[in-house]
Amino acid sequence: MLQKSPMFAYLPVKDLGRARQFYEQKLGFKPKSEPAGGVVYESAGGTACFMYPTPNAGTSRASQAFWQVEDVEREVAELRGKGVVFEEYDMPGLQTKNGIATGGGAKTAWFKDPEGNILAIVQSV
Repeated sequence: MLQKSPMFAYLPVKDLGRARQFYEQKLGFKPKSEPAGGVVYESAGGTACFMYPTPNAGTSRASQAFWQVEDVEREVAELRGKGVVFEEYDMPGLQTKNGIATGGGAKTAWFKDPEGNILAIVQSV
């Protein structure tokens, strides 16, 4: 069933041009295609996301997508060098130090795109 099929993320945006500038210039993605007024970006392992315009963008207070990385500290440093701002959390069960939380077998860092979508990079430990 579904376990044998690739899964893709949807990223809602209010301003497609502004969002594309962030994803292409700061995160380094190249568009694969531009269907239905949106844009598709590919990642490793046959995964991808579809960014599409909607007035509902940025309304979720939960993570929209994450990338599994080998070295979260290196990725955070590289993205900060490009102007990406990482979230800092200090609440019961979740505390970041220099933008990175450690727990539950992972190191995780969260950031928002210009549309308010919460994205993460995760390293298994």
